[in-house]
Amino acid sequence: MTRRRQIYEGKAKILYEGPEPGTIIQYFKDDATAFNAQKRGTINGKGVINNRISEYVFTRLSHIGIPTHFIRRLNMREQLVRQVEIVPIEVVVRNVAAGSICKRLGLEEGEPLPHTLIEYCYKDDALGDPLIAEEHIACFGWASNEEMQDIASMAIRVNDFLCGMFAAINIRLVDFKLEFGRLYDGDYSRVILADEISPDGCRLWDMTSGEKLDKDRFRRDLGGEEEAYQEVARRLGLLQNDDASPGEVFDLNAHRGRLRNPLPKK
Repeated sequence: MTRRRQIYEGKAKILYEGPEPGTIIQYFKDDATAFNAQKRGTINGKGVINNRISEYVFTRLSHIGIPTHFIRRLNMREQLVRQVEIVPIEVVVRNVAAGSICKRLGLEEGEPLPHTLIEYCYKDDALGDPLIAEEHIACFGWASNEEMQDIASMAIRVNDFLCGMFAAINIRLVDFKLEFGRLYDGDYSRVILADEISPDGCRLWDMTSGEKLDKDRFRRDLGGEEEAYQEVARRLGLLQNDDASPGEVFDLNAHRGRLRNPLPKK
């Protein structure tokens, strides 16, 4: 088998050259980072769960007309995506005060915002992904005015859809980040949704208990990261009843073992 050429390795994923021109294979790792990679660790099975959740979310978004880079999931940890030129802007959509905005503005965590807020950060790990304004984006040419209009419009549509999708399974979408990329067709390009949408980049709270079901459990040393990610997948219908049940840890290694060595029929 031909060894695939690695293109890039980030904090949560590895990108490989795809089987066809214009495609990339996106591999989801179990590595977990926080505070601009100052804190590092591993969440067992995270890559498998995030692969499934991101596939599910991107597929649902495509059904409402959001263009994305997702093509199909290949296996437990990999998916095939379109190759894009990433716009160097991280789009943060906020519905409830949490995380950095509480520190910056002195807000109490959990305080609903008067309306959905979109913030932009410049994608640069060495600089700590600093908060920027649209004026910075225009000044330095990181995206055109037309591209920013498309990005803001898609961000609001994604937020509206995801808020409803998660509310249906008793989860509050507090905030989340999005990344976009330019898909080229000759000299013409359009902006489409890229990267992933998973508990790594979303704050997800149980609507009844307020329990955190996302990477904040890792950031804050709350424990139970694996169970939280699995619970989101279970509520979305991505884990079968024989894979996991409420309060039971889903052992991914054991699950893979069952797939490789199924029990003989009686």
